[in-house]
Amino acid sequence: MFRFKKKQKIVKIGDVMVGGQPGELPTVLVGSIFHEGHKIVRDRRLGIFDRKRALRLIRVQDEMSEKTGVPCMVDVVAEKSDVLIRYIDFVAEATEAPFLINGPSASVRIAAARHAVEVGLQDRAVYNSINYTLNEEEIKAIKEIGVKAAIVQAFNPRNPLPDGMISILEKLLDGVSRADVEKPLILTPVLDVPSIGFASEGIFMIKETFGLPAGTAPVGVIGRWKRILEYGLEVKRVCRGGAIAVAQSMGADFIIYGSIAKAKTVFPVTAMVDAIIAYKARRFGIKPIVKNHPIYKML
Repeated sequence: MFRFKKKQKIVKIGDVMVGGQPGELPTVLVGSIFHEGHKIVRDRRLGIFDRKRALRLIRVQDEMSEKTGVPCMVDVVAEKSDVLIRYIDFVAEATEAPFLINGPSASVRIAAARHAVEVGLQDRAVYNSINYTLNEEEIKAIKEIGVKAAIVQAFNPRNPLPDGMISILEKLLDGVSRADVEKPLILTPVLDVPSIGFASEGIFMIKETFGLPAGTAPVGVIGRWKRILEYGLEVKRVCRGGAIAVAQSMGADFIIYGSIAKAKTVFPVTAMVDAIIAYKARRFGIKPIVKNHPIYKML
């Protein structure tokens, strides 16, 4: 547990603040909905889904956020722009939490982002994502629409190690600036269970180098880890918490934790680690800057 030498940026998206020194703000948890394989979706092509179950999942995440002091966002996923727009409208009405506009291509993301801005959701919308495929056309479109917050993926296909993350960010952040994105959230890549360590080291290096909010998505690979099934489903759940804690210990400002259905188990462990980090941060003269920090809720 430490204090970064580099001054740390804090951004506000909707009512959620992200970034800062460890101990100042709790980790933001981002649950995904309507993703591939999500059983609440009945027809992915048409965007037909079980509205009651979707609403219940979103409300559970909101309730866990309120109970633990860990802020939340919703990662809204779809393959087609019209479907993604339908999902965004539903989520924006169901919760006050910020949301990620997650599409597989720039054209899908741009269309959905344009809609979000046009209906007045700009302050809560996060473009997901700017990555190594970024080109001038996408930069121009993002700037024209007026998107202010975006996930910026630090995945470097030529070098997935932490130094590769830094080198690709040096290029991507120039595009981010030219697109007038004021609130970049840097996401480090997780390719398999062992790479959670690289992703976590990348968070530390990114915050120390750029001072920007950084996080990762370490939970999904636990689901693909076949050997863990030898120990049972409960152990698998525990390992998800361990993966999140590793990233938090290296300064993670946000965690995309996979299916929003995991909220009940993910929020308490994240809050506990946040409280421990905040308690230790007092030795560096750092105190929580929000009144509902997990240190006041959990300890």
